[in-house]
Amino acid sequence: MAIAASPHNLLWNEAQALLTRIDRMESFTLHTPMVPAAAIPLSAQVAIEHLLAEGGRKLRAMVTGYLRWLESPAGKASPPDRAQRRYSFLRLRFIAILSQLDIFADVLNQRSEHDTGVWLSGLDVFAADSLRLPGNYYDPPQVICFLARGPGAAIRRARTRLPGGDSNPVAVIQVPRERMIGSGIASSLVHECGHQGAALLDLIPSLQPVLMQRIATAEVDREAWECWRRWISEIIADLWAVARLGATATIGLMAVVGLPRVFVFRVNLDDPHPAPWIRVKLSCAMGGMLYPHPLWAGLARIWESYYPRASLDPDRQRLFTMLESCLPEFVRLLLEHRPAGLRGGALGQVLASPDLRPTVLGETYRSWRASPALLWRAPPTLAFAVIGQARLDGNISAEDESSLLADLLRYWALRITLYPYADSAPPALLRPTGKTGLSHSRALQTGRLL
Repeated sequence: MAIAASPHNLLWNEAQALLTRIDRMESFTLHTPMVPAAAIPLSAQVAIEHLLAEGGRKLRAMVTGYLRWLESPAGKASPPDRAQRRYSFLRLRFIAILSQLDIFADVLNQRSEHDTGVWLSGLDVFAADSLRLPGNYYDPPQVICFLARGPGAAIRRARTRLPGGDSNPVAVIQVPRERMIGSGIASSLVHECGHQGAALLDLIPSLQPVLMQRIATAEVDREAWECWRRWISEIIADLWAVARLGATATIGLMAVVGLPRVFVFRVNLDDPHPAPWIRVKLSCAMGGMLYPHPLWAGLARIWESYYPRASLDPDRQRLFTMLESCLPEFVRLLLEHRPAGLRGGALGQVLASPDLRPTVLGETYRSWRASPALLWRAPPTLAFAVIGQARLDGNISAEDESSLLADLLRYWALRITLYPYADSAPPALLRPTGKTGLSHSRALQTGRLL
């Protein structure tokens, strides 16, 4: 059967159909159901809506301009391949906008899940707290979280390019669903926040010349320093997690990278992640210098007992021995680094907190058992660090930890929703839930949390 339409008429019809699909794009606020406590921060919601609305507006103007061109003398006289080329770029732009929409739809759709949505809102509060540094070195972006399959976390940083080239208005962090809910989620989440913090402070560009200079002067350990240079982005994120969480970060890392032996000793310089075996040893070394305590050496010995090096081939034996031997110098270099973004402050001094020393964390937990209301007034990062340390010390069970953290996430979500400008909320805001019972209250040796 003959086709009655001309090439230009077919393109005109396709462009009209594209325009119709653009007009059917609706605001998330019109079709994403969630309870208020599960909602992302209003400023983040507004920024996302503005991004998508502006992209749709620009695309609509481009499509209407294309239709006018098709109907103009110049358009009618143009070769079909030129008209098709112009339309194909419009369609690719539309696909890019839909990709942006899908990124945020994945985040927002989970907010309608029972319990999960509110917990995610609590994680938003926790992530924002982990990005705050005393000294106001930068203006932190909004952070929104969602759950994903798999063992690892990832971040789409704020102010980076989205599909289509637009700038991302918020940081989007995916965290592994299998870690909900335990203190291990903190390790993954704060690691990803560390990537955002490092970008805000320009830490990687400032460290690269320092590492290159060290490589240039190296004699027997040049290969090890080249490894550190290639892995520096993930190492800084691990440092951020250890500095903000203490041993909770290292325990969480051990759980994530505790893989079959063949993966733990695999060295790939094209991968920004350090080989898992030395990555855990490095986490222990950073923790030991930030918060001196025998705990870190004990964790390193436990890790070595899980993955002894005795059966490694000679080349990897040599490399891991070399990496381990220069750990102290490398960690000192990181902690003493003074990037311009910190206005002369040393990285270790700015990131570390005396409240995160293992002995202090233990004392804090005991004080919370005596006065549980103190827990609910604590910063989220400190709360996770204290509870994670208590679990490591054997003072709280996994079941009690999970129940307590679930209520904490719920509390933070309610507080930020009902009292967004207050540091704390009225005590009546949260009581132990009937669903989780009083198991976590028993762990704190009290009948009520508030």
